[in-house]
Amino acid sequence: MAILDDLAARGLLQDSTDLDALRARMAEGPIVLYHGIDPSAPSLHIGNFVGVLVLRRFQDAGHKPIVLIGGSTGMIGDPGGRSEERNLLDEETLQRNMAGIRAQLEQLVGFADADGASTAGSADVVGAELVSNYDWTRDVRVLDFLRDVGKHATVNQMVARDSVKSRMDGEHGISYTEFSYMLLQAFDFWWLNTNMDCELQIGGSDQWGNLAQGVDLIRRRSAKTAHALTWPLITRADGQKFGKSVSGAVWLDPDMTSSYEFHQYWLNVDDNDVERFLKQLTLLSLDEIAEIVAEHELEPHLRSAQQRLADEVTALVHGAEATEAAARAAKVLFAGEVPGPEDLLALRGIVPETEHAVAELGDEPVVDLLVASGLASSRRDARQGLSDGAVRWNGERLAAENAPEFAAGTIGLLQKGKRNRHLISLR
Repeated sequence: MAILDDLAARGLLQDSTDLDALRARMAEGPIVLYHGIDPSAPSLHIGNFVGVLVLRRFQDAGHKPIVLIGGSTGMIGDPGGRSEERNLLDEETLQRNMAGIRAQLEQLVGFADADGASTAGSADVVGAELVSNYDWTRDVRVLDFLRDVGKHATVNQMVARDSVKSRMDGEHGISYTEFSYMLLQAFDFWWLNTNMDCELQIGGSDQWGNLAQGVDLIRRRSAKTAHALTWPLITRADGQKFGKSVSGAVWLDPDMTSSYEFHQYWLNVDDNDVERFLKQLTLLSLDEIAEIVAEHELEPHLRSAQQRLADEVTALVHGAEATEAAARAAKVLFAGEVPGPEDLLALRGIVPETEHAVAELGDEPVVDLLVASGLASSRRDARQGLSDGAVRWNGERLAAENAPEFAAGTIGLLQKGKRNRHLISLR
């Protein structure tokens, strides 16, 4: 399926300049396109992930993607979607954020090697380029910018953009700094068009005004045709968009959202969302997604579609090994499977862990471990839990008289009740 038709079928096309003209241009051969990400946080989130994945779709279809990290625009901040001024980042924070984002991008998009081929995927795929707009804006003089960019944009045109209009009507207004953001982004598109033959910019629908400004600048300044398209903002079941400002944001950095938590998030999506997320957040074909959804609808209680969604998205972001560990941990914690050694290791970082010396265990080792781990508030509470049959070691129910043999080097899962678990590491 042609890339534009595929995007439309996945619900990933909203605004565009001229789709027929873009189709005609792409019929002539591969196109260079770009997507920009401002490094306003040390990690990408799911809202960014959508855009990077759209770039990946174009790359897999034979086109050349450019990932732009906003080293300069990130210092200012896009006014869209905000009610007040963004805190400006210092250069040290900006560089730290950019480094974290670069590492995540390398997991998702195949960058160009010395021969220009992709470092991931088939040999026929063109490698992506990673650029920072700081490289071409840091030495631009104010007078040059006003003459070469500002004179091609009218204030009337700029204030008509939804992102600016909503801020002007709001309580806090908008500073000239943020007002200039769309001109800087337009300048990026013009620079990439002039220096890297980039003809298409893509972004979320909240970026449409900025994208259109870039297309207009290229037409006015260079008398050339450029293209832009957007996808709808990906929303959660509660109607909110994915993003770092939303409570409970889903980050791609495993130190901010662990691979287990990430996997669990997708396992728990609503049935009404799962088909849409499979289409928009995975690289599965539409035919395969249709089969997954049909199977799911026969036995929705098994949540097979959510399982496939969680596996696919987690594998893209964190890799196959982390996905397998997250799925294994979930089976131990929620399906009641008896854990093996690898399963127990997969639980590290997911459930609390206590290290305890075997030599310090007394005549009631299970009671000792329940108290030391905090699963029991007292020795009396621990004994009561054993008496009630509420204590398990590696999935097996314990009583005071059937404590397992505890040896140094052992790792086990101690559980009291349905939800209270602790890894015990014996030395």
